Amino acid sequence: MTVNGVAIATVISNAVSSLLLLYRLTHTDMTIRVSAHALQFDHASFCKIVQIGLPAGIQSAVFAFANIIVQAAINSLGTVVIAASSAAFNIEVIAYYTFNSFSQACTTFVGQNYGARQLDRCRKTFALCLLEDVLVTVTVMGVVLYFGHSLLALFNRDPEVIALGYTRLSIIFSGYLFSLLYELMSGYLRGFGISLAPAVLTTLGVCGIRIFWVQAVFPRHADFQTLMLVYPLSLFVTAVLILAALIVCRPTTRMKKQEKKEISA
Repeated sequence: MTVNGVAIATVISNAVSSLLLLYRLTHTDMTIRVSAHALQFDHASFCKIVQIGLPAGIQSAVFAFANIIVQAAINSLGTVVIAASSAAFNIEVIAYYTFNSFSQACTTFVGQNYGARQLDRCRKTFALCLLEDVLVTVTVMGVVLYFGHSLLALFNRDPEVIALGYTRLSIIFSGYLFSLLYELMSGYLRGFGISLAPAVLTTLGVCGIRIFWVQAVFPRHADFQTLMLVYPLSLFVTAVLILAALIVCRPTTRMKKQEKKEISA
């Protein structure tokens, strides 16, 4: 069924996964049990979810928008480049989802410890997530790069496509360490309920740099390598911006000072 078959398979797999999870949530004795008659709207929770979730959603949407701009530039380089870029993308997301999962874990554990007022554990959580994230992600990227040519050949056996695809993998993986850092720092800040600042800074660092590069730099040097350099550059700038936000916000230090004021009062 060609493209239609892929689309239908995606919808079916998502539907089955959702039903399995719903069944699990409604048939468990654990505290996560979901009961339909117990569901109700809570205005305070709703506002808090929107306050944290909406900026995080915008941050993810910025990536999609920026990638559309870059993809349009890729399309202008011809079908071979398009095929190579598409094949490499399907492989590089393996590493992306690996380090992104640690960012999600960081947000969850920091949020739990922040709620329990265990601020020292928040810092330890960040340090552990960073250490584990670097070790696992570097390992995954090393394996992918080692078998890169063979993996790309699964999508297209054209030597030129494989060579260009490997070029993309190499350049983008060089920027993934910066992406790892800013994703983890963003997750850490979101654990404290600080979600707007990372979203705004990501918009400036990712979207701003990539649009500028495609509009100002790429037309003067219209080749694949020049275009791919926008990824590590934009990720590096974003990591620096998020680090600056982390230094300025100093969430654990501020929370400790606030606790001392409350105790003294």
